[in-house]
Amino acid sequence: MREIIDQIVNLLQQGITAIFRFIELVWQWSFGQMVTIFRSDWQSLPVWKIAVLAIAVIAIVYVLYRGFFQLWRAAEQIFRAFVDLLMVLISVLPYVLIAGLIAAGGSYVIQHVNL
Repeated sequence: MREIIDQIVNLLQQGITAIFRFIELVWQWSFGQMVTIFRSDWQSLPVWKIAVLAIAVIAIVYVLYRGFFQLWRAAEQIFRAFVDLLMVLISVLPYVLIAGLIAAGGSYVIQHVNL
């Protein structure tokens, strides 16, 4: 049974690693393309190519703007989830403390009280 669980965990780790490698590849390629277009020599281009370049730059800025706000919303949700997790852990703390006190009391009685 442990072998099966280890294989499933290994498969999940490989899948997550592959996903992050793909994301890294896409980011590197995309930003490489953006750097290339921003390094274009605007002065030596004909007017129609400058227009295409301007449209491409405006489209890139718009898409990155949209992506930034989507990423911002996701970061807010992650932060809220983390705060909710902390709140739950803090609200459970009295129960854990009471359980520890009961265990300590029971342990004391078992070890020190003789009837």
